[in-house]
Amino acid sequence: MNNRFSSMSRHSQLDRRRFLMAAASVAGLPLVGVTACGTGEPQFSTNPFTLGVASGDPTPDGIVFWTRLATDPLNGGGLPPDQSYEVSWRVASDSNMLQEVQKGTATATPELGHSVHVEVEGLEPGRHYWYEFRAGSEESPRGRTRTADAANAPLDRLRMGFATCQHYEAGYFTAYRHMVAEDLDIVFHLGDYIYEGGPAKESAGRPRLHNSPEIMTLADYRNRYALYKLDPDLQAAHAAFPWSVTWDDHELDNNYASDIPEEKGPMEREAFLARRAAAYQAYYEMMPLRRSSMPEGADMRLYRRLSYGNLAQFDVLDTRQYRTDQPCGDGNKPLCDEAFNPEATMLGAEQERWLFDGLRKSQARWKVLPQQVMMAPLDRALGPEKIYSMDKWAAYPAGLNRFLSFLKEGSIDNTVVLTGDIHNHWVCNLSSDLNDPDAAPVATEFVTTSISSGGDGSDLREGVEQMMSENPFVQFFNNQRGYVSCTITPENFQADYKVMDFVEKPGGSISTRASFAVENGKAGAVKA
Repeated sequence: MNNRFSSMSRHSQLDRRRFLMAAASVAGLPLVGVTACGTGEPQFSTNPFTLGVASGDPTPDGIVFWTRLATDPLNGGGLPPDQSYEVSWRVASDSNMLQEVQKGTATATPELGHSVHVEVEGLEPGRHYWYEFRAGSEESPRGRTRTADAANAPLDRLRMGFATCQHYEAGYFTAYRHMVAEDLDIVFHLGDYIYEGGPAKESAGRPRLHNSPEIMTLADYRNRYALYKLDPDLQAAHAAFPWSVTWDDHELDNNYASDIPEEKGPMEREAFLARRAAAYQAYYEMMPLRRSSMPEGADMRLYRRLSYGNLAQFDVLDTRQYRTDQPCGDGNKPLCDEAFNPEATMLGAEQERWLFDGLRKSQARWKVLPQQVMMAPLDRALGPEKIYSMDKWAAYPAGLNRFLSFLKEGSIDNTVVLTGDIHNHWVCNLSSDLNDPDAAPVATEFVTTSISSGGDGSDLREGVEQMMSENPFVQFFNNQRGYVSCTITPENFQADYKVMDFVEKPGGSISTRASFAVENGKAGAVKA
């Protein structure tokens, strides 16, 4: 999230050898990580599919299926570091796997942490499929997925959800158990899938604890992902729907910007890039991503586009890898001169051009932007002083103005931004003029709270009424945990704000706290 630690010595106290280990662990990675398999059917000490299965990034005729072999997932996976394994897979059109439509084999290599990414093509658009893996005599759990609808095909309804910020130590992922009960076509995860820190210094009362000090090496990141993916509710949500994922900061380092770590000075750029390469490598290994997202050293292209018929185009963004450094020393403060640098950017020039070009050419009814940090220029202070988070779009007014002006001048209608990061539910209307609270909105921002980060939370908090009056673009606020599920039709984009009564212990229940909708051709959300 956006809490900058008061101490500046955390990284300076870390053993430099861990950074050298990170560099060594990724330096020799091949492009696709394929090596020869051993002979004979492999034997495992226990079922190696401990981390479940997942699917992601659907197209009208295909999807990527994921799993990872790990007999000892919290200790490097437990498999020999020089051994590859043949993994068979199959896809069926029925839940009993009797009507098989495709099958094949893939290689789980140590270079990719014995993960498997199978890109299947030749499927039918807009329909459900079921899939499973097998290694030796061991079978994986069974997953369900859905392909996207055919390009430009008329589509009258799409159901999707989006979630973010699942801190293992802060609470249980029970919200995913409730998500599984919904009839969703796809789930977008907007970042902070893991948290990189060590166990809480004050562990008393914490529901769960991390399994190592702050993670630095590829082995560290693999073990941390394994800890999270062992959660049964998270596994169930991956097995129930295709996911499209993007990262925020905690997949690497809190509040990092491009090649700049949170804490300036103690960590050399070369060492931080080694850590970034390790983090990006582990992220690819652990997510249902296509080969087009395979990292190359410390670089990994994650922004990409998904489409569902003529109804919705999703432009999944990356606001971490290419951004300029947070201005004014980061934190929460008034905007300083540095914030108004016209070269400051959240997306980087190439991604911004890609986004604008895609929006300009889109024929979809709804243009949807799954991304990380809040766009609405939220004044966080109560009273006349204006305080902004330097980690959000508000601290990059040149980039934010370019985006909002582009929407207005290009008449890009029906634009909806999906946001995470901030651990609260919000609904905000985005106007074309940041200095005019009465300017007409050009887009709507739906912000989801966290799955668990921040603990139980509460419905409201002190000062929220004044905060909303001083930020008139804010339509709704809630401080509980949960996610947002959406129903998209040609006439409406409706967001249902789901909230948990508690997450700091198992068994929490869920309810719909509020619903807001955007009407076709009318920017701005209203209560549904």
